[in-house]
Amino acid sequence: MFFRLLMESFVRQRRRKALAGVAILLGTTAVTAMLALATTIGDRIHKELAVYGANIVVTPSADQLEVKVGGVSLKPASGGSYLKESDLPKLEGIFWGNNITGVSPELAFKVRGTTAGGVAFNAPAVGLWFAHTLTNGASSLKTGAVGLHPVWKMQGAWPAEDGSGKTEVVVGQGLASRMGLKVGDAFEASLPSPGATGALSVVVSGIVSAGDATDDEILMPLLEAQAMAGLPGAVSRVEISARTKPEDSFARKDPDTLTPKMKEIWYCRPYANSIAYQIREAIPGARAEQVRQVEQSEGSVLDKIGGLMWLVSGAALLAAGFAVSAAMATAVLERRREIGLMRSLGAGKGAIALLFYAETGLLAVAAGTVGYMAGCGLAAWLGARIFEDSGGAHWPGFSAVFIPVLLPVVVGLGLIVAMAGSTPSIRAALSRSPSAILREEG
Repeated sequence: MFFRLLMESFVRQRRRKALAGVAILLGTTAVTAMLALATTIGDRIHKELAVYGANIVVTPSADQLEVKVGGVSLKPASGGSYLKESDLPKLEGIFWGNNITGVSPELAFKVRGTTAGGVAFNAPAVGLWFAHTLTNGASSLKTGAVGLHPVWKMQGAWPAEDGSGKTEVVVGQGLASRMGLKVGDAFEASLPSPGATGALSVVVSGIVSAGDATDDEILMPLLEAQAMAGLPGAVSRVEISARTKPEDSFARKDPDTLTPKMKEIWYCRPYANSIAYQIREAIPGARAEQVRQVEQSEGSVLDKIGGLMWLVSGAALLAAGFAVSAAMATAVLERRREIGLMRSLGAGKGAIALLFYAETGLLAVAAGTVGYMAGCGLAAWLGARIFEDSGGAHWPGFSAVFIPVLLPVVVGLGLIVAMAGSTPSIRAALSRSPSAILREEG
C-alpha cells in the first residue's frame, strides 16, 4: 500500500513534482559546475600563471656562501659552483614528483666573437634544454625552456638537439639587432678567457623576443654549451614549475622546528616550500627556493575564485531550497484531505511523514542525478569559454570534467536541500487535527 500511494502521488501531482524537480535540478547543476571547476581549475590557473616563470628555482648552495677576508669578498665573480645534470632525474622521484610540470636547467657563461659583418661582441650565453624528456625509471616528463616560457616569441626555429654536429643557437632580439644578425646567419664565438680554445662557428636558427634579459642573450643546447664552456654535465641554475597548494601560515613554518608528526603533515602537503625542501633532499648541494611573486599570485587568484564558487553554490542551493519549500507547501495543501483521512483511519504521523519524505527523496535523487550530468556539461562549457587560449584551443572537453566522486556529493546535497525545504510544510500539515481537516473539506 505504501508503494502504491507513493507512485500515485507522482501520477496525480505531476506538475507540482515537476516544479520541485526543476528547482532541485537547477540547484544541483550549478553546484556540480562549480565543484567540477573548483577541482580542476588549479591546474589551469597554474598553466595560465606559468607565463610569469617558474615558481621554484634551484641553485648550488655553495654560491650562497660568502667568503670574506678583511671585509673583502673572495668569492669568484662567476660563482664557480655547479649542480650536476645527472641529478635532475631525481626530481621525478620525490614525494611530490608528479606535481612537477616543467624543468629547465641552465648553464650561464660569457662568449665573445665576431659576426660575418665584422661586428665584435661580448655577450652572455645560456645553455638550455629546449625539448627534453626527463626520465626516472618508469616515469618521464617532456620539458624544457620552451614549455616553461610560453610567452617567448620565436622568429625561425629552436635549435636542433639531435647531436648532428651543426651548432645552432637562438639570439635574443635586442642582441640580434645590435649585431645585425638575422635567421640563417653564422658567426664565430669563443670563451673570453685567455686560455680559451679556438672559436666555434654557429648558425642562428632563430631570434627570440622574451621581454626580459633573454633579449640580450645567446641561447644554445645545454650539451653544446657544456662542451664549449669546458664544464661537462654542469648546470648553474634550474627553474622548476610545480602545481602547489596556496601558501598559508603552516606552509611558512620551519620544518626542522616541528614535531615529527607535524613535520610529516607539512612534508605531505604540496606547498612550494615542502616541494623545495624535498628537492634539497634529493639533489646534493642544491639550494631550492620558491619564487614568492608567482606563488603568492597563484594562491591569491585561487582563493578569490574558490570563494566566488562557494558563494554561487550556496546561493543556488538556497534558491533551490526555497523553491522546493514553496512547491511542497502547495502540494501538501492540495492533499490535506488525504492526510486527514489517513490519520482518521489510524495512520501515524511518522508513517505519513515517511511517505512525503520518500516522495521528496526519490525526486531529489532523480533530479540530482540529472543535475550532475547537466552540471558537468556546464563546467566543460564554462571552462572552454573562460580559459580559451589565444590559439583557439579550448579547455579539455566534456569527459575532462566528469568526476565520479562528485555524483554522491551532489545527490546528497540535493537530498538535504529537498528534505529541509519539505520539512516545514510536512510539520504544519501533521500538526492539525484530522477532524478539523475533514470538516474543512466537507
